[in-house]
Amino acid sequence: MHCPYCHREGESNASTVMSANEIVHIAKIALSLGVSRVKLTGGEPLLRKDILEIVGGIAGLKGLRDLSMTTNGTFLESTAKDLKMNGLNRVNVSLPSLNSETYRNLMGGNLRDAIEGVKAAVEAELYPVKLNMLLLKGVNEGEVEKMIQFAEQTMTILQLIELEPLNINESYYGRYHLDLNEIDEELKGRALEVRTRQDMQNRRVYYFPRVKVEVIRPIENTEFCARCTRLRVTSDGKLKPCLMRNDNLVDLLSPMRKGANGEGLTRIFLEAVKRREPYYKAVKC
Repeated sequence: MHCPYCHREGESNASTVMSANEIVHIAKIALSLGVSRVKLTGGEPLLRKDILEIVGGIAGLKGLRDLSMTTNGTFLESTAKDLKMNGLNRVNVSLPSLNSETYRNLMGGNLRDAIEGVKAAVEAELYPVKLNMLLLKGVNEGEVEKMIQFAEQTMTILQLIELEPLNINESYYGRYHLDLNEIDEELKGRALEVRTRQDMQNRRVYYFPRVKVEVIRPIENTEFCARCTRLRVTSDGKLKPCLMRNDNLVDLLSPMRKGANGEGLTRIFLEAVKRREPYYKAVKC
């Protein structure tokens, strides 16, 4: 689709594409070094015709505790069961609106496809299915209650996401950014219980009788950076230590294609970890 707010995991469009075997091999090295959770993102991962091969290959690796995917959901109706059978544990579905016209204007897609995808994921027991609702000022902030009801009906978890100034221009951010403080306070006043996920940058989780709502604030802060344990792999096979930077990438795919052995590839992973540093950090006066 053509979501104007998509940050593409902080990477530019790449001309090189990894094979399924290369993706699985990279995951295998990561797991051997102590990584235990893998998430397949994009772009849209279900555009790959070999996605079941990728999922099955990673799911069969030793040391894996969780394999998840972020998707727009439009291909889930036909693939959810096969994804589950091949080892996918859970999915996050990007769903900014339940209004077909708003959805089409935002993403360029068909809302029905996404909704049927959500239902198929629930039926396939890709648990938990989470709905990612990015809130935009003047576009969809009036749909929060409707989305909560939809999450309740579909037995999914709703994640309300604040727009981040990442890979979008300043004018777009200024026009559409919506501070979630007011929504946060409104949910707090209604919820039966409020918890804080310390493993996820102190994200607040609001518990209602039959649905759970999480509020995801911008990651541009020192707290996020201090707690970050993620290492990304770009679609062209580079290790990316930080979502916000493209100046410290480490090429893994080229050495792999030139025959680098396991020890050599492990050293490349360790080099990427050495390049990790908080993007947002306290400055001593």
